[in-house]
Amino acid sequence: MFKYLLLTLCLRAVAANPLSGRVVAGQEARPHSWPWQASLQFAYEHDPDFFQHMCGGSLISANWILTAAHCIVDVPGRFAVVLGEHNLERKGNEYLRHIQLIITHPRWNPIALEKGNDIALLRMAQPAYSTPDIQIANLPSLNKVLPNGYLCYITGWGLTQPFGLPSPTLQQALLPVVDHATCTSPYWWSYMVTENMVCAGGDGVMGGCQGDSGGPLNCQNEAGLWVIYGIVSFGPISCIVDKKPTVFTRVSAYTDWVYQTMEQNGGM
Repeated sequence: MFKYLLLTLCLRAVAANPLSGRVVAGQEARPHSWPWQASLQFAYEHDPDFFQHMCGGSLISANWILTAAHCIVDVPGRFAVVLGEHNLERKGNEYLRHIQLIITHPRWNPIALEKGNDIALLRMAQPAYSTPDIQIANLPSLNKVLPNGYLCYITGWGLTQPFGLPSPTLQQALLPVVDHATCTSPYWWSYMVTENMVCAGGDGVMGGCQGDSGGPLNCQNEAGLWVIYGIVSFGPISCIVDKKPTVFTRVSAYTDWVYQTMEQNGGM
């Protein structure tokens, strides 16, 4: 089961010193070309005013951020999100919002990753406001499944190479979707991938890495709109392994839960 240690476990291992960086073998995104991309940041109690990037996320309404459940670490401190960010080391037009409420999926189990449900909603203490650099993402229709080879972009501030040095700028990489039958076959992820997940990549060259978790898999739909089809969940500890693609929570399996949860907790 754990021949390949998982990206989520590696995230926990570095949680005491969160890293920022970029997608492996990707390229720097054009600044603010993914305007729903958020940086989930964390400040420890001993220094509550200093936030560091830990995971990605997506702005899905004026009040809510979509991210991965495994990004919500069980340590004392405070979460915030930064919107409109591109370079984590330079001041621009980005702004920070503190997190008021955290809701993980009720069936999320941090010690049973293969069961899925790696999804969480974060309600901001103050609503986001729109700027040219900040927009609300589209969500896919319920139970939408993309075909094998469908091209999507992973975006994030994860490491540029396994165990490498971080880069502060938002990165992107074009990854083909791997269908469920392939991704669950022997020598791929086998039973570790459920029907509520989606795989993308697996060429041993490009993929997500530490710091990308919680961020989006951006796919263009038939109408030409970009939708958040996946949430970065896990991958091999070395990030890039042939036939071990990045695994995402498939958002279309949870569309109803997302909307119902937001409505029941203060509205959109």
